[in-house]
Amino acid sequence: MLRKRSRTYHDPLHGAIALDRHEPVEQLLIRLIDTPAFQRLRRVRQLGAASLTFHGAESSRFTHALGVMELTRKAFDLLAKRYPKLAPHRATVLCAALLHDIGHGPFSHTAEDIFNTHHEYWTQRIIRESPEVQTLITQHDSSLTASIESVYVHQHPVPLVWQLVSSQLDCDRLDYLMRDSYFTGASYGNLDLDRIVRSMDIDHDTNLVVSRKGQTAVEHYLLVRYFMYAQVYNHPKNLAATWILTKAFQQAQKCFALGDLETDRTMQAWLNHPQLTLTLDDYLAADDIVFTYHLQRWQHHSDPLLSDLCQRFIHRNLLKGRDVSNWDEGDRNDLLARTRTQVFEAGYDPDIYCGLSQSQSRGYTLYQRGIKIWVGDRPVDIKQLSPLIAPLTHTYHRTWLLHPAEVTPWLDEQLK
Repeated sequence: MLRKRSRTYHDPLHGAIALDRHEPVEQLLIRLIDTPAFQRLRRVRQLGAASLTFHGAESSRFTHALGVMELTRKAFDLLAKRYPKLAPHRATVLCAALLHDIGHGPFSHTAEDIFNTHHEYWTQRIIRESPEVQTLITQHDSSLTASIESVYVHQHPVPLVWQLVSSQLDCDRLDYLMRDSYFTGASYGNLDLDRIVRSMDIDHDTNLVVSRKGQTAVEHYLLVRYFMYAQVYNHPKNLAATWILTKAFQQAQKCFALGDLETDRTMQAWLNHPQLTLTLDDYLAADDIVFTYHLQRWQHHSDPLLSDLCQRFIHRNLLKGRDVSNWDEGDRNDLLARTRTQVFEAGYDPDIYCGLSQSQSRGYTLYQRGIKIWVGDRPVDIKQLSPLIAPLTHTYHRTWLLHPAEVTPWLDEQLK
């Protein structure tokens, strides 16, 4: 029986993502997707704990990684038709796009904050040390590993190659804005994706630029990014869920240090070791399922604090959030101190159940050259051309006072 010529992944955003088994680079992509390290991304939510706020936010890092690879393939192949000199870099850019998030841990960015890990560090370790991944890459090209890594540290000699994966206008951002908007039910993310991709070009030094006809679509993209951070990523319920999850694992670490915590080998490794001493096997053995299983078990732990925190996360009994962004620092700290007293009187530890959580949103920065629009015969930063962009360069901070629901009536009285 003959194998099918292509492998197809049906994606809710990009439609059929078909990879050709007879094309060497795409055959490599298929094999990388089938490795255990990449399949693990099916068990890591793209938006961490955000599903407690947006019930549709159940998509995985797996689906996002495929989407980034597909967008990168579309953009790169269009450019390579115009500039054949780019063709030799196809394996590098597509593998880098596919594998860019392979190092994410449980609950995505949330675990990074709790355990002081960095997915970029683990991505590079997986590429170099995972037997299945490393073997496939080196069999294809002995220099490919180093070439992929040069993308992640922005040192590839052809700037376009890394800019398609990591820049102010990259395929990673394009996919996650559209995907996260779709799965959270937000209406911001209906990007003119085809216009953006077809407007991409390179300058004389092979840097990514956008033709003037794509400027409006890019402006829309930057506005979408601002709105998504303001209304989705930094939603107060997301901050409250992350707060509870962080406190739960911190308390679990204390119980573990006292020898009073049942865990499996993987959880022991995460609770007991800092990032640099965690083995690759223990890192890859962890995912949302493993961590959630332990939170489920710890609901019934004899330590009342650990038990309560786990129950609150599992059953979505989160802290409330009060926006105090417009308060000056002195008044904010005074309100926090008085709220802590109320929290203590309600029977809660104020160090655990009360605090200020801060977030920031910024729609556009000059990170990695910013976004250049091709005007005449030179690239010009979009901020110089668009009246919409300048306000987005400012960082907007928001501060939320988190507290148990029991003190809400008292706070309402204070803030009348």
